[in-house]
Order: sequence, then C-alpha cells, then structure tokens
Amino acid sequence: MTEDELIARFGVPPADPRHSPEIRRVLEEETQRLRDGTGDSAAARLLCVHLCLGGDVTDALAVWRAKQSSFDAGCSIDVQLMCGAGLATTKQHLAALTGALARDALDYIEVCEAHGDFDGFDVDELRADAQRYYSDAP
Repeated sequence: MTEDELIARFGVPPADPRHSPEIRRVLEEETQRLRDGTGDSAAARLLCVHLCLGGDVTDALAVWRAKQSSFDAGCSIDVQLMCGAGLATTKQHLAALTGALARDALDYIEVCEAHGDFDGFDVDELRADAQRYYSDAP
C-alpha cells in the first residue's frame, strides 16, 4: 500500500483503534518486502507512526524490526516512533524482555537518548506533528 492508501484507510492518527491488528499485519508484510528490496520505507514509516500513536508498548519491537529492515527504513523511521507508550515505559518493557532483539532495541534507544534524540520528546507533540505532516503531504 502507498502512503495515500494507508492514510485513506486508517487516517492520521488512526481513526479507529480496532485497526491496530491490521496495521501490525501490514507493517510486518512491508518489513519483509523491505528486507527483500521491494518495500516502501515511506509506507513503513507511516505504519510505524500509526502504531506509535496507538501507544501500545508491545509495538516497540515491530517498529524496531521495520527500522532494521533496510538502509532507507533505518534512516526514515525515527527512533522516537518506538516509544509511543513513553520513553520510560518503553525502556522498562524492553528491559523485561529476553532476547537479542529487545536488548538491541533498548541499547539503541539508550544511545540515542544519550545523544539528545529524546530531549523534549512528547507523544502528543509527535501526534500533532504527524497530523500536520500527513495533512500537508501532496
């Protein structure tokens, strides 16, 4: 799906929280396409925005997998999109998980935090920025 199709289908922010399972599924498919070299990093970014704005801490790893799926996705999917439930909550969640994926995601967040990438981070501001950005998109 293109960004325009995703916006038409889900809105920004997603109009209905019942769409979250479908958004997760579409992001998983797009992540695989990115790994295969056929995906759209802009569409993946928008799907990550959708999940971030949903505020479910369990979506942090889905966003991390998407971010790691290709060079372009790594550049276009902001680390803050992993933290829709809040920075502290996301770090606690990832620290409680076992496995290399969660540890790598937490390490990355902590490095970014140390570099100031989360200074002034606010999910409500991210929501407003996303609405402005995607409503102004051609």
